[in-house]
Formats: sequence, structure tokens, C-alpha cells
Amino acid sequence: MKTANIPSIRVESELRQAADSVLHNGESLSSFVVESIQANIKRRRMQKEFICRGLASRDEARRIGEYFDTEDVLRELNDMLSHAQGK
Repeated sequence: MKTANIPSIRVESELRQAADSVLHNGESLSSFVVESIQANIKRRRMQKEFICRGLASRDEARRIGEYFDTEDVLRELNDMLSHAQGK
């Protein structure tokens, strides 16, 4: 697989110092940047998928006319949580 470069960017010295201050032993700033980019890509993809599922659920509810009251859903979720904590 071919590799590509991420464009170099200029940052305030405080940001660079902050990044350097959290590096793990033996970790390079480059690997930290790559890991950060990968984590943000994953987060944004998950966020996009979450929104798509929500919109699809909304559309399905409109189509079939079935809606659930917020209080009922929260009560059921609290019951499930209480039951799981009781185990």
C-alpha cells in the first residue's frame, strides 16, 4: 500500500508543548498525530451512522405512526438499569 503525507501545519507553541507533555514513553509526536486523526475519523463516522439511524427511525415512526412517550421510555430504561445493577 502506498503511503501519503499529512500536510504540515503551523500551531501555537502552547499547543505543541501541550501535545509533547502528554506523549507516552517512546511515543513520537507523529504517531500521536496519526492516532488522533484515526480516533477522530472513527468518532465522526460513528456520529454520522448514529444520526442516520436516528433519521431512519424517525422516518419509520412517521410511516407507521407508532411513537413512544419519553417518560415511558425513560422509566423502562431506569427499570432495566435497576434490574442490571441488582444482579
